[in-house]
Amino acid sequence: MAIKKSNTPNKPAAKTSVHIDERPVDRYFRDYAAGHQDPVNKLIHYFCIPLLGFSLFGLIWAIPFPHLGFLGIYNGYFNWASFVIAIAIYFYLKLSPVISYFILFILLGFSYAIMELVNWQQTGGPAMWELCLLVFIPSLSALLIGNTREVNYPQNGLNAKSLIIAPAYLLNQLLNKLRIKN
Repeated sequence: MAIKKSNTPNKPAAKTSVHIDERPVDRYFRDYAAGHQDPVNKLIHYFCIPLLGFSLFGLIWAIPFPHLGFLGIYNGYFNWASFVIAIAIYFYLKLSPVISYFILFILLGFSYAIMELVNWQQTGGPAMWELCLLVFIPSLSALLIGNTREVNYPQNGLNAKSLIIAPAYLLNQLLNKLRIKN
């Protein structure tokens, strides 16, 4: 019995961008990097993502938190930003433990800076939330302007996933330069 050969030429397998041993975090970073190629936009992101993160964290911190009697003497130590820390660390821990540890230290640094702003406010300085808003508006505006420089920005736009991945991506870039494996 003869085997009939097909007359169609062999087509090479379609290239896929997913690697078998690739972690989800690597895919997120690759997608993020593909959407951020403009050098000016990259520079804007290096400065404005940390500023946006700090100011957003401060604005969340400023939201009044209810007094919970069961917390006792620890009542003043919990606020809405405490939940943001817990959720962020859990999310980044699922992506990369090393990045989550660095994010935790960064958020603790943000917390310290915000507490210092609150102390300054209590001694007659400007309100902490006003200072955070003064940082938030220009940093978000600069990010939006920088993103419009990208070729594929109109199709991707500004999305929540990009805002969540951006700090981890920038931290990953720093860790790569320091030759720290995440």
